[in-house]
Amino acid sequence: MTMAPTPQALKAGAHAGIQALARVIVGKPTQVRRAVAVLLSGGHLLLEDLPGVGKTTLAKGLSRLMGGTYQRIQGTNDLLPSDLLGVNLWDVPSQGFHFHPGPVFTNVLLLDELNRIGPKTQSALLEVMVEGQVTMDRAVFPLPDPFFVIATQNPMDHSGTFPLPESQLDRFACVIHLGYPDPVAERLVLTGQAGAGQLGQITPAMGLQDWCEARQCVKSMRVADAVLDYVERVVARIRKEGAFCSTRAASHWLGLAKAEAWLSNRDFVTPDDLQSTLSDTMAHRGTMDERRLNRDERREHLTRILNEIPVGWRA
Repeated sequence: MTMAPTPQALKAGAHAGIQALARVIVGKPTQVRRAVAVLLSGGHLLLEDLPGVGKTTLAKGLSRLMGGTYQRIQGTNDLLPSDLLGVNLWDVPSQGFHFHPGPVFTNVLLLDELNRIGPKTQSALLEVMVEGQVTMDRAVFPLPDPFFVIATQNPMDHSGTFPLPESQLDRFACVIHLGYPDPVAERLVLTGQAGAGQLGQITPAMGLQDWCEARQCVKSMRVADAVLDYVERVVARIRKEGAFCSTRAASHWLGLAKAEAWLSNRDFVTPDDLQSTLSDTMAHRGTMDERRLNRDERREHLTRILNEIPVGWRA
């Protein structure tokens, strides 16, 4: 009988995965760690940036770290819901309809250029990302566990893109921006020492069951009442200033802070964990003042809110 790994072994596996991924996505240690933290928190990840800066490479690297089954869907405007979810087809020998699962039935689903998919097909992902299942003709088909969605998105001013509705953005726990690499990192990519050409060097950091165990460890992290009070004060201020911040968003924020605390070898969450993860959790959700505000302005706005709200007492 195989013994369950210890929490220390699970943390060692997660850190080994971060280090392996950082050797491929060079010069972006903060983004690499945050991406693995999203995986550990049980949420889904949105990668948002210009084409060609490594979004798909990061997504593929994460899928290799996690292991299990992997499916990639290239976003196009003619993609149909059945292309994602599957379809009921008539089976002549049995004289009945049989469900043929679509690519969402996998452990890691990469939606490349999600905002090139039309609104009708985008909406097919709403149930999948929250409930981990597909409902088709009154029958429910559960997805594999774990199930992790990684989506990439190009800037909205690029041709052929559709805006993601707030209901879909709210299903992503975190948004990450990579940006251009620094000269040293870019040289490593250009010479083939890093980047997509090195993806073959990444192997699963842990088995699927171990990732599930690690997620349970993260979920069971202690959160003091005073820390929860702080969460509620920040959320209340964000809503007061006109931004969309659902209860799900607050839960994603707390979950990501738990994952960062766990990776820092603690069994409790501090306000520092919450402050370091707020902008990545909230920058893609809703609005601050107007829809035209870009992510940098939203992050600055969120930072100002953190600076104005006391940590240890009620304002």
